[in-house]
Amino acid sequence: MKNVAVLTSGGDSPGMNAAIRAVVRTGLYYNLNIFGVKKGYEGLLSNDIKKMNASSVGDIIHKGGTFLKTSRSEEFMTENGRKKAVENLKTRNIEGLVVIGGDGSFRGAQTLSREGIATIGIPGTIDNDLAYTDFTIGFDTAVNTVLEAVTKIRDTSTSHEKTTIIEVMGRYCGDLALYAGICGGAESIIVPEDPLHIDEIAGRINKGKERGKLHHIIMLAEGAGDAKSLQKDLIDKTGESARISVLGFIQRGGDPTAGDRLLASRMGVKAVEELLKFNSSKVIGVRNNQLFSEDIDQALGKKKALDTSIYSMAEILSL
Repeated sequence: MKNVAVLTSGGDSPGMNAAIRAVVRTGLYYNLNIFGVKKGYEGLLSNDIKKMNASSVGDIIHKGGTFLKTSRSEEFMTENGRKKAVENLKTRNIEGLVVIGGDGSFRGAQTLSREGIATIGIPGTIDNDLAYTDFTIGFDTAVNTVLEAVTKIRDTSTSHEKTTIIEVMGRYCGDLALYAGICGGAESIIVPEDPLHIDEIAGRINKGKERGKLHHIIMLAEGAGDAKSLQKDLIDKTGESARISVLGFIQRGGDPTAGDRLLASRMGVKAVEELLKFNSSKVIGVRNNQLFSEDIDQALGKKKALDTSIYSMAEILSL
């Protein structure tokens, strides 16, 4: 193994730059030639591949997003597209590829490994929706970003004695809503893994009013329902018109937390060391704060489950 490339794919997440930096500098430490691929798999097709050195990744560990850029490639999903990507890699004698992204990005890596390119995946997504690992790069930062917004929204909700629905990202995984909801003191948390109990939420709001509570924060995961429909149901059940705050892409941006920087750095080093062992079609994960590698097939075959102990705790603390 002499030549290794790295790319970021899919949605950006804080900490991706730290992971890229770790891959590049670890590769250089082991006397490898390291290449950066711009704009994800699209860059493999357009041959937008540049050799990197230590200075290429200077002063990026603290920055959000990905300086290699990212995109989604329709052409790469075709057989001809994948052949073109492999040809471009092999023309440069690139034997290994580190892919930083989510499940879709991993499936691309899985395909390339079957074409003779050694691939290692690093989980980079704010959704924390990959079942094989405890945490993904960017999740901790996103939780803190939502938490900062909740703190500010709470001030206005209290001042106006209003119920507020805060819709967060996460696709069909409720981790972002759950963790941010608990840390932000949300009275109700709605996640895709548990059906919406409108009567229960309305009951909490009414009970809170009886004891003089000035506001009610509802944390809604985007995959758990529609904020406007929930707003209408609450009017019918409580007579109160809740305000809606959809946080959107603000959750993806911003400087990564210390936790995400450290996790990304550890995973970047581990990914290169796996390639040096001639391992392929594997992903890096963390469990009980220990890093490990696992076959992509096995990792993608696992179904993400909500941590019921944390969810139950949220219910207890919402009184």
